[in-house]
Amino acid sequence: MKRATIRDVANTAGVSLSTVSRVLHRHPAVNRDIQARVLNAIEQLEYQPNRSAQRLRSKMGSVIGLIISDIENPFFTSIVRGVEDVAYAQQMTVVLCNTDEDPTKQERYIEVMEEEGVAGLIIAPAHGDSIESLQRLRDLGIPIVLLDRDIGDDKSDAVCVDNTAGAYTATQHLIAANRKRIAIVNGDTQIKTFADRFKGYRKALTDANIKLNKNYVVEVPPKIERSLQATLDLLQVKPRPDAIFAGNNLITIGVLKAIKQLKLKIPEEIALVGFDDMPWSSELCPPITSVAQPTYELGQEAARLLLRRLRNNDGFHQTITLRTRLIVRESCGATPTTSEA
Repeated sequence: MKRATIRDVANTAGVSLSTVSRVLHRHPAVNRDIQARVLNAIEQLEYQPNRSAQRLRSKMGSVIGLIISDIENPFFTSIVRGVEDVAYAQQMTVVLCNTDEDPTKQERYIEVMEEEGVAGLIIAPAHGDSIESLQRLRDLGIPIVLLDRDIGDDKSDAVCVDNTAGAYTATQHLIAANRKRIAIVNGDTQIKTFADRFKGYRKALTDANIKLNKNYVVEVPPKIERSLQATLDLLQVKPRPDAIFAGNNLITIGVLKAIKQLKLKIPEEIALVGFDDMPWSSELCPPITSVAQPTYELGQEAARLLLRRLRNNDGFHQTITLRTRLIVRESCGATPTTSEA
């Protein structure tokens, strides 16, 4: 027989998931009649909370949740290490979940965080409205830190980078290299990080009196093969772009594959700047100019914010914004340098 879940209990009792969680955690602000309905549903369904996580917490200290949006993206690998290093130093265990930018998967993992009663949650919200789901955790007294993406939730702490400034500096660099037909291959701008990068790109063009050409603006899921095909299509536009700003590291790889497939020369025929600096960026021929993000520091700051909130869950919530660096290499025809953005 399939084991009952917290959602089954909520449906049987005719209440919300957060109400079931409050009953399970003996929250005082639950109506007695509602509490009785939930307890009856628990008995009827023979629901049993997962005890393995509780045993783990008794051995290892408190557990914190970490929900990221793309485990295949090296950007998150460094962030996860930053979170884990800070948490481990405080004898805390990290439970990692990956949403693939899928709101349904995210909702399920938030339910898991409720069921296991994590001490706190760090989350890079998936595409879609996450505020209501996160409110359920807050109702249980579980503090939340938003990672990399600020979704306009003023009841959670957040750690982000200045994506707008980073994109602005990257586009400015292309303009300074005398590029006039600058395209952007970007992720979905319904996700704030990509929206901010487009904002920085557009502002740099406006400040240089370069008219935005909609034919040079491409949105694509940030995957290598999708970016490859999108760039192949982009490079058929007449007149062809003489520079591309790539919205993240995986998009940069797709753009590079397309340029190689068309046998275009970098930087003679087309210049390239990528957002996210990867270890291989300096090893390519030519080495790729990149906007470097402080990924490890992002993870560290998120974990530190959560730990402070666990010690004191009162006071104003804060957003920490970290700066990017433009690492200039040879893909735009300039002399290699590094500058903050």
